[in-house]
Amino acid sequence: MAVLLLADVNGAQLATDAVAKALTAVKGLGEVHLLVAGPASAAAEAAKLEGAAKVLHAEDAGHGLAESLADLIVGLAGGYSHIAAPATAFSKNVLPRVAALLDVMVLSDVTAVVDADTFERPIYAGNAIQTVKSGDAKKVFTVRTAAFAAAGNGGSAGVEAVAAKSSDLSTWVEDRVAASDRPELTSAKVVVSGGRGVGSKESFDLIEKLADKLGAAVGASRAAVDSGYAPNDWQVGQTGKVVAPQLYVAIGISGAIQHLAGMKDSKIIVAINKDEEAPIFQVADYGLVADLFAAVPEMTGKL
Repeated sequence: MAVLLLADVNGAQLATDAVAKALTAVKGLGEVHLLVAGPASAAAEAAKLEGAAKVLHAEDAGHGLAESLADLIVGLAGGYSHIAAPATAFSKNVLPRVAALLDVMVLSDVTAVVDADTFERPIYAGNAIQTVKSGDAKKVFTVRTAAFAAAGNGGSAGVEAVAAKSSDLSTWVEDRVAASDRPELTSAKVVVSGGRGVGSKESFDLIEKLADKLGAAVGASRAAVDSGYAPNDWQVGQTGKVVAPQLYVAIGISGAIQHLAGMKDSKIIVAINKDEEAPIFQVADYGLVADLFAAVPEMTGKL
C-alpha cells in the first residue's frame, strides 16, 4: 500500500528541507503521496521532490490547525498503510491526534526504517537505539530528519485537490512569524551555539556576530535559554531542536548529555570552553581551551 507523508507548511512556504529528508526516509515503504495543507505554491514545490508519486492539496485546511488536519488525515487514511511526517513542532502536534483517532500507537523520531513493520528510534537522550516492531494495521510515525539526506528536486508529481476538513475545537486567530535573515536552525549548514558560559543576554551578541560572519544559524543550550540569554526557539538539545549541520560551533557550552543529543550528528564539531575537562570536548573534532570573551571576538575579527 501507499505512504501518506504530511508536509510541513510554514505560512505560505513549504518546509522543503524537512519534507525532502522525510521523503527519503519513507520512499522504500511504497508509493509516497504528499499531503500539503496550504497554498497552491507550496503544493507545486512539493511536486518537484523526487520520489513523490502524487501531491494531495488541501487549499484551506484551517490554517494548519492540528484538529482540522487530523480529521483530514483520518479521512484519507483508508488507502494508506503508513502515515508519516517530519519530527517538527508542526507534525508533533498533528500525528499523535491522528494516532489516537485511529486507535494505534505513534512512533516518534524514527531514525531508520528497517522494514514495513520495524523502526529504530533513539532513547535515553540518544545513548541507546530502540528497535520497535509495530503490529498496528496502520503505522503512524514522525521522522528525525537529521538522520537522512534530502531527496532531490527533479520530480514532476501530479497534484490532486482534496476537500479540507474543519473542526470547531479550535479557531485560527492570526499568524505571527518571526522574521530573520539567518538560515532556519534545523536546516542550516552551519550553526553557532552559545551556552551558560556566555554569561548574559547582552554578551550573546558575541555569538550572533560570529554566526553572521559565517552565514550561520544561532543556537543555544537549555541553560542559556532558561537563563534568558536566548529565545526558546534557538534551543538545541533533547527538549529543543535536533540539528546535524556541516559545522557546529559550541561556545561556552559544557556538553550536558541533553544538549549532545541534539547536535552530536553534526559533521564537524568545534568547541570553545575555558574548562579543559568539559564533556563537550569528548565529541568535538576541534577544541579550543580559551576564554570565549577573548577568543570569539578575535575569531570574528579574523573572519
